[in-house]
Amino acid sequence: MYWLLYNQSMQNSIDNLPDDPAALKEIILQMQGQLTQKLAQIALLNAQLQVLRRSQFGRSSEQLDRHIYQLELQLEELEINVSEITATLPEPLKIKQQPRRREHLPEHLPREEHRFDVGCQCPDCGGQLTHIGDDVAEVLDVLPVRFRVIKTIRPKYSCRACESIHQAAAPERVVPKGLASANLLTKVLVDKYLDHQPLYRQVDIMKREGVELERSTLADWVGQASFLLQPLTELIGKHVLAGDKVHADDTTAPTLSPGKGKTATGRYWTYVRDSRPSGDNTPPAVWLKYSENRQGIHPETHLKGFEGVLQADAFAGYNGVYTEKVIAAGCWAHVRRKFYDLTQSGPAPLADEALQQIQALYVIEDKIRGLPPDKRKHQRQLYAKPLLDRLHDWMNRTLRGLSKGSPLSKAIQYALKQWDALVVYVSHGQVEIDNNTAERSLRPIALGRKNYLFAGSVAGGERAAVIYTLLGSAKLNGLNPTEYLSCVLRRIGNYPINRLAELLPWNIDLTPILGEAL
Repeated sequence: MYWLLYNQSMQNSIDNLPDDPAALKEIILQMQGQLTQKLAQIALLNAQLQVLRRSQFGRSSEQLDRHIYQLELQLEELEINVSEITATLPEPLKIKQQPRRREHLPEHLPREEHRFDVGCQCPDCGGQLTHIGDDVAEVLDVLPVRFRVIKTIRPKYSCRACESIHQAAAPERVVPKGLASANLLTKVLVDKYLDHQPLYRQVDIMKREGVELERSTLADWVGQASFLLQPLTELIGKHVLAGDKVHADDTTAPTLSPGKGKTATGRYWTYVRDSRPSGDNTPPAVWLKYSENRQGIHPETHLKGFEGVLQADAFAGYNGVYTEKVIAAGCWAHVRRKFYDLTQSGPAPLADEALQQIQALYVIEDKIRGLPPDKRKHQRQLYAKPLLDRLHDWMNRTLRGLSKGSPLSKAIQYALKQWDALVVYVSHGQVEIDNNTAERSLRPIALGRKNYLFAGSVAGGERAAVIYTLLGSAKLNGLNPTEYLSCVLRRIGNYPINRLAELLPWNIDLTPILGEAL
């Protein structure tokens, strides 16, 4: 039906074209001009997006994400417009575009073969046809979300000799007496926390498929799943704090205040262990915690017992963590942003000079990424330390010539006040130049916040931290979060507490086993 309507529409458009060759030529030239203009816009937007994606400085990560999102939407609309214009042009008049990267369909996907054959006889002369080969082409298909009901049947048997009754044990359910299988519960959790679909939207989507559930039912599932998964996140937290370096950061978590009709500003705290850039294959992990405010007592509590290097921004709330056993490492990405912001409001040659000097430090890091700590330290001492000494002298000299309250003065003072923390990485090969590792772990929360705006309660924030911990750690270890979470939910209910570490992302065997919950 669609193609019939499309063809009719195209025919109507052709019928409405003028018969005058000159007028027709003018229309075609206009369309070609529009196409050329949009292709140029697409090229420009692609270039801007590449710069932003490569950029490690500029606005805060949330602002940068928002800007990229807006550009992506513009690019999407332009590409659709180009496709529409191109479809109406005769083949000889179509403008040649840059060849697209050939996309290969994943080998792990199941294949369904549709064979189109002409038969065994030649349609021209009736002779016998000989098979000389096949032309094979593939298209990517998707099956609609399909709900099903798993019915378990347990026959009862009685013994005539002793009058006893026998029946197989009922299979476990993730949610006792609940309607949700492990797969459905996983979908609800992933849709909410990874794909940012609030429960009320999920209810509407299910309703379109003829499945009517109350939002409160889904909420009950989420609560019970979070309760089951909590012990696993505690193990992840212990793993994170057992490292000799932790990345820390936080982000806002607007939370409803019961009875007030207002939102309070809670926080999500993230702690990441990831030493792969320094050649360490220890499993990476992210551990998230929730609090009702941003008081320093929270990171002090979360990081109790940690010994090593804590890499974070200049937030004073971490000051209570730094002791003789915890070294503070700064973040050069935050410093760069201060100078970068100055360049966005007009010419700023001094800020540009600072950015160039900082960028030289990042060039060194690109070359040594993946090397073991001792080699990274050696290269940094050899090449980065002289650059840092030069930058420090430049900042002090420049500061003396600036008014005290100028934006550039504030940017320089921000760097100088935490200079000792900013240069720690030069003497520690396992430490990174910035704290982008932690910032990346918070981006799902920032994206989700745009959709569901706030957590429904303090308990809701704590539940979210549990799920974000598991999904984030699964992704860091190269696992499909959906497959991982579904496997965990099928097993964790009856798993021995002393063997719970077997369900961690870097230990788990995803192969199905007998006795798993439905």
